[in-house]
Amino acid sequence: MPTNLSLRIDLVQRAKALDLNLSEVVEGALEQAIIKAEQARWLAENQDAIDYYNAFVEKHGLFGEEFRQF
Repeated sequence: MPTNLSLRIDLVQRAKALDLNLSEVVEGALEQAIIKAEQARWLAENQDAIDYYNAFVEKHGLFGEEFRQF
């Protein structure tokens, strides 16, 4: 999908001087930003359950812990 994008001219010039593919670089950076944001959102949405589980393990230990060999 074609998209308009504004980039600092000095960065574009430096990237072109290094023969970098701007589309690849921007796409890769955008993908990483999306992954990071999705991870942060998931953690925020599930923080109550994570806290509950951690408190449960703190109080009762891990299920089957007596059988662990590591």
